[in-house]
Amino acid sequence: MVLSNKDQPQAVVIDAGDADKSKSTRNISATAARLEELESRPRRNVFLHWLAFILSLLSLVILALWVFGSRGTVSNVYIILDISLGVVFAVEFFTRSGFRWGRISYLRTRFFDFIAIVPVLALVHHGYPWQSVWLWIIFTARAIRIFDRLLGDGFFGRNVLALVEGFEEQITDSVLDRIIARIQADMDKAGFSHGVAEALAKNKPGILQRVHAATPHEGLLPDLAHIAGLDKALERVEERTYDSVVEIVNSQEVDKAVRDSVNSVFSRMRAELGGNKWRKHLGIRF
Repeated sequence: MVLSNKDQPQAVVIDAGDADKSKSTRNISATAARLEELESRPRRNVFLHWLAFILSLLSLVILALWVFGSRGTVSNVYIILDISLGVVFAVEFFTRSGFRWGRISYLRTRFFDFIAIVPVLALVHHGYPWQSVWLWIIFTARAIRIFDRLLGDGFFGRNVLALVEGFEEQITDSVLDRIIARIQADMDKAGFSHGVAEALAKNKPGILQRVHAATPHEGLLPDLAHIAGLDKALERVEERTYDSVVEIVNSQEVDKAVRDSVNSVFSRMRAELGGNKWRKHLGIRF
């Protein structure tokens, strides 16, 4: 009986490259994809970022000096600076990274920017109703603007997603680490080559029949070998060679070599766990 291709014993080869591919595929989650998309968005120059932060801080300091000072007559210098900074921030708003990403949504979520732009000291100088209430509202808006300019656009969304990805990664790595550790603990009990040897011994007649079928039977030399009875001797040599191969595969040395090879792959996989790639997404992006 001749074995078909699907009936032949197949050697299972575990490639380290496949392990790396499995690791990278596991890391590509919806959260990670969203983080990569946020990181790839265009951002304005770092100089503009820090300039906006310094000017926002100056704007708050000017207001704070008057609010926590004597609250007397407003200096013309303060009024000019307050109006000038309001004009600067009105222009600066449209250069922000978030405005380039989505104008409508950005306008809806940055209402405090428009409140902070109001030149409140000029209004105080001319007098207006509910002066104290509006003064503290604008003061609060300018304080929020400082942190907003410092952190940059997308800070909260990106860092929240990074923490979520880190949580998912820690759970996944912990589960995989336990699975691999359990497999490695059971490695000494496994008989990899013994199983292959049993399969070879079980399929010995069919495999030898295929070997015999591949031997030339036509021509001068095969005819002479048949007359001399050498073909039967050759078949017996093939059978003894096959038994020797099965015996070698079934040995402790081969089994240990196969076990060590498989175990090294799992060790590399465990070493790659806990990479904490999500940490690179944390922090401020300018």
